[in-house]
Amino acid sequence: MLTGILPNIFRRATRSMATAATATPKPYPFSKTAIVHAEPRRPSPEPLLKGKGLMPYLSKSLPTPEKQTLLNELFSRHSPNALRPGSVVTVNMEYAPFQFTGVILAIRRRGPATSFVLRNVIQRTGVEMQIFVNSPLVKSIKLLQKPPKGRMRRAKLFYLRDSPEKMSELASGRKA
Repeated sequence: MLTGILPNIFRRATRSMATAATATPKPYPFSKTAIVHAEPRRPSPEPLLKGKGLMPYLSKSLPTPEKQTLLNELFSRHSPNALRPGSVVTVNMEYAPFQFTGVILAIRRRGPATSFVLRNVIQRTGVEMQIFVNSPLVKSIKLLQKPPKGRMRRAKLFYLRDSPEKMSELASGRKA
């Protein structure tokens, strides 16, 4: 069964090589055995030529000047006002009079996609929110308290999920 298939494969391969040799395309400059066929360029779609699709995407994804200053001030590693894990922060959101205060557990620095995780205990239930800095829903981010001794020993404070007493000490500003 396999022997009947192999000759067909070899026939196809030799047939395509034969047509490639007769077409006289331009040879690849770095190898005499490789032959490069010029592919015809397809025209760009009409909506893309008019800027539809690309510009709305860029206007949604690129940070506004206010968000850019927020990213540079609070989330740059070299900024003196940079937020650190363990800081207590208040975030005002656009929709409704929504304000969330909590301890920063982790910061994910990815340029315009920078985000951080806030945790708070509300009515004896742990609540976490991941907030994207470039989101149009974020109005402002306000630092209430820096972590004790300037910084924590770890970059991600996920161990605070299991020990609410440590988190409440951190949020109240007391040192353990």
